[in-house]
Amino acid sequence: MINANKVIGSQNVLFVTFDSLRYDVARATTHAGRTPNLEEVLPNGLWEERRTQGSFTLPAHVSFFSGFLPVPSGPNRPGRLLACYAVRGTTITDRTFVFDAPDIVTGLSGLGYRTVCIGGVGFFSNRTKLGRVLPGLFQESHWSPETGTDNPESTRHQVDIALQVIGEQKANQPLFLFLNVSATHTPHHVYLPGETADSWESQCAALAYTDTELGRLFHAMPGAGPWLVILCADHGDAFGEDGHHGHGIAHPCVWSVPYAEALMPSGRQF
Repeated sequence: MINANKVIGSQNVLFVTFDSLRYDVARATTHAGRTPNLEEVLPNGLWEERRTQGSFTLPAHVSFFSGFLPVPSGPNRPGRLLACYAVRGTTITDRTFVFDAPDIVTGLSGLGYRTVCIGGVGFFSNRTKLGRVLPGLFQESHWSPETGTDNPESTRHQVDIALQVIGEQKANQPLFLFLNVSATHTPHHVYLPGETADSWESQCAALAYTDTELGRLFHAMPGAGPWLVILCADHGDAFGEDGHHGHGIAHPCVWSVPYAEALMPSGRQF
């Protein structure tokens, strides 16, 4: 497991949340060889099954930005990667980097990081007071209809912004780059030509599309220095299981999410 104390402050951080992505979808899509770029980054080319802290975008990300990333699906609770000082920190261990801040975004900014949010779903839109809460944590935030859920090329637009951010980055300043992938959120039936309803299969297709665009980002990152990479879903989605549809519900397919943390060294060749 990664010791965050050895990388925070000296390495860039990329945090990607795949909105609404189920663990079984991520596992099956990767097993089928449809996400070759993600496989290059995932430890041993595999996702870890974890449990999220929230059943929809807002509470999940509030938890993540507070240092409570998805937890292992089993009973063991290893030390957290990141945390904020609290009265009791039972999951803080030697590997945990602890910020003296209300959230990890503010904490990274206090360490000299440039913090950038590239939004996807409406909670990152900046178009309402609620939609400004999460992006408001960052020094810079980007969102437009082109990066939102209704644009089939949303990940392409998000990666274009990310590449511009990396290209403008000062050589002596670390970067915290956060990306909320909207393509895996409904409506994703557009990734299966002819389909009119969202499904498990269409979310697989959405993730495969996303992988093609993320590959451009992964190839560019090593030129900007070493990175700590955190990849996960904020929650899953129900496609008819036990009569349920969507998320914001207490169902295993919503709570089970893919997770990975990895180090990407400077100059790595893809």
